[in-house]
Amino acid sequence: MKIILLHGLYMHGVTMQPLAKRLTKAGHQVLNLSYKTVKPDLEKMFAAMDAFIDGEDAAIVAHSMGGVMARTYLEFGSSMSLHVKKVITLGTPHKGSKVAEFFQNIGVGDAMFRRATQYLMPKETTPCWTSQAELYSIAGNLAIGIAPLLLDDKVSDGTVLLEETKIEGMTSHEVFPVTHTTLILFKRVSDRVIEILG
Repeated sequence: MKIILLHGLYMHGVTMQPLAKRLTKAGHQVLNLSYKTVKPDLEKMFAAMDAFIDGEDAAIVAHSMGGVMARTYLEFGSSMSLHVKKVITLGTPHKGSKVAEFFQNIGVGDAMFRRATQYLMPKETTPCWTSQAELYSIAGNLAIGIAPLLLDDKVSDGTVLLEETKIEGMTSHEVFPVTHTTLILFKRVSDRVIEILG
């Protein structure tokens, strides 16, 4: 199966390289796509995804903001996006990020996130998963990071609240004892990703 990897905010495709190698070794064809997270060029990004899929069955594995980009791609609705059968998100704030909202409220959000702000802010209405692709949301609950400092005792992976990784319409939701960044490095998580992809 063709697999598209999408990294998270302030990251680069190099952060997804260990997972890309494991997926390639498991027999998948992988596009490890880098994009400018604070200034995403959706036209360029989606064109690269369409060209890679090229009419074949595909899946998207995405970390953090990458999962929001995956949902945006599927909602855009190109003919190639209909070939995406599964989406696996790792620590994605499907409901928006309370951490990002905190920085927005104190007046530094736009400077920190730029265009990414529109994808990271909690919405007035709770979003739901509307794609025909199955969504597997994987989250962490080891709260080492900024979230516990800003958001009291809410369960998180240190960056994203556990509750934010849930969305109506998802196929499954699983939790591992890892931090936000470790989600893309932890062997048990990558084993589960490979298992879901089949």
